[in-house]
Amino acid sequence: MGNTSSKGESDASEPPLDGGKHKHKSSTHSAHSSGSHNGSSDAVGGGGSNNSLKVQQSQASMTRSASGADVTEKYLTQLVPVEKLAEILRELSSAKLGVNGIVADVFVSQVFPQYADLGQRLFRLMHTNSKATTKHLGAVAFRQQCERFLGIMDDSKTLECYIKMYAQEDNPDFIDKEGVTRLLHICYTIAMQHSGNAVLCSAINRTFGSVTKSIFLCHDSLSLGYVCRWFEQNLIRLVLLVHKYCVHTLSTAYRGLEQQSQSCGIELQTPVLEQRNPFTDATDHSGGGHGGRDLDSLMPLSQAWLLAGALPPLYSKPQTVAPPSAGKGNANSSASSAVQIFKEKLSMMPSHWTLLYDSNEHGVGANRFLHHVLGYRGPTLVLLHTKDEQTYCVASPSEWKETHLFVGGEGSCVIQLLPKFVILEKKPNILYLNTSIRGYPKGFRAGADPRKPIISVDEHFENVDCKGLAAGLMSIEVWGCGDKTSREVQLDIKKWQIKEAERQRTVKLTAADWMDHPDRYLLELGGRQNYNN
Repeated sequence: MGNTSSKGESDASEPPLDGGKHKHKSSTHSAHSSGSHNGSSDAVGGGGSNNSLKVQQSQASMTRSASGADVTEKYLTQLVPVEKLAEILRELSSAKLGVNGIVADVFVSQVFPQYADLGQRLFRLMHTNSKATTKHLGAVAFRQQCERFLGIMDDSKTLECYIKMYAQEDNPDFIDKEGVTRLLHICYTIAMQHSGNAVLCSAINRTFGSVTKSIFLCHDSLSLGYVCRWFEQNLIRLVLLVHKYCVHTLSTAYRGLEQQSQSCGIELQTPVLEQRNPFTDATDHSGGGHGGRDLDSLMPLSQAWLLAGALPPLYSKPQTVAPPSAGKGNANSSASSAVQIFKEKLSMMPSHWTLLYDSNEHGVGANRFLHHVLGYRGPTLVLLHTKDEQTYCVASPSEWKETHLFVGGEGSCVIQLLPKFVILEKKPNILYLNTSIRGYPKGFRAGADPRKPIISVDEHFENVDCKGLAAGLMSIEVWGCGDKTSREVQLDIKKWQIKEAERQRTVKLTAADWMDHPDRYLLELGGRQNYNN
């Protein structure tokens, strides 16, 4: 029977991520002992191998208990935090409900008290994967599923898990708009609370709606595979952020439970970036007229979060924050540094972005755009909003310069933000800006094909053309995504330019200098022959 149980056990479930070597050795040892026994049976009866095969087949369907654990599993986990967590949750479930296992309510209330919906869905996923027939999970099954979840290293596999978690309950192979919206909401909530910006943006429904419109179009639900591919190509970083939080919580929750306090992942007392939130809370102005939309920012908080997840990391990389002052003890300083490192990993909110140009405040025109944008030596985002309620974003990974060539590094891309979120193009050498070089097209352009760019703004910055559809340009915003030094350098250059212009304007000329000054000859040509200073 030792050989039978080991064989059925390997057929019924995937080997654990850790500890598989012990299991393999035991099964090999039992196979040798059973093999010698079967050999003697074959010598006597000749039909022992057939009988052994029948016994194995009959036992293969009985290798799991009702709570999802293998019946003959003698499993020693290599992850001590998971083992401790399972034991604590088992004791709490037994004391509360008299169940020899782990129930969903105890798991959610103790491990994910801040995000109950996420905890319920994670427990349901582990319960489904364990094939348990009871409402609770056995301690062994819980440890197995936790280790397999923590052991996922491939980003696409991680994404599949979370899309599956938010699938339809009655049709688990499909996901609807509500499921995608709930997934986006938990991604947004965790990102906000771990960046010090626990703010509910009033434009959040519009932001989520742009994503669901792009995914579903006219469909009510789609297959998990299709939605996984869409997220993988557009917004995979948002979901990976949630996975980092779940991995951290499952690995450290036992510490708070051992101290008789609920686990909430990490303490969120100070933001990663010690800076005021630069993004406005866009609101729907109902004051009448068409000027209400003009007062809205093109970059509300939820839009900045979505862009940070879609763009390469060079745009959303946070600033470096000086560590807290020492003197509180080595233990406290090491703990605070560990929390700071984890919070930096979870932080995707780009609170280091700064507004360089806003046409509603600084005026519309090519000269206004050049004055506020040129000289900023860092990545930038150019947001264009048209009169037909289309919003586009042109991302440049480097400084803008006037040239007759298409430029831009690997992070260059063109994105439609509203009414639906679509990455139109993502290639190097797709950016063009020219307002003064003769013989070449003038204006602002973005696209791989110079003859048919995706975005084209005329030289007066009055009209915009997107894929052949022309519309009036209503407002422009340019956001700088570099570090603090990039902005300081740009401001220093502008201060120097102003001082230099003022110095040249107020220069005092002597009589000798005036005799050879070009302005004297211009005055004489204008009819002032005997000009006396």
